[in-house]
Amino acid sequence: MSGDGPVHGPDRAVYAISVAAELAGIAVQTLRLYEQHGLITPARSAGGTRRYSGADLARLERISELSKQGINLAGIGRILELEDDNAVLTAERDQLRADAPEPESDGRVAG
Repeated sequence: MSGDGPVHGPDRAVYAISVAAELAGIAVQTLRLYEQHGLITPARSAGGTRRYSGADLARLERISELSKQGINLAGIGRILELEDDNAVLTAERDQLRADAPEPESDGRVAG
């Protein structure tokens, strides 16, 4: 191994567009439409070929769920943006909690 990271993982972009579309249960054209609307941004190979990761497939599943609920692409984009922001804030909060010193106990029982 060359130290480039794990061979498999949710962020490793390995799926071609046709495979990603098949795994997500959508048409290739739909996948391209989602990309045009900024709902998904696949990695690109050195030659410019789209490559999708496991995380991209999970995002496509979320997009499909929202679409089936009748939400338009602009609404889906906003929901995904808010969900992404929430995930970042949650991770930052958790890191702050992990880095914070433990409060000292004075021996009293809270009541």
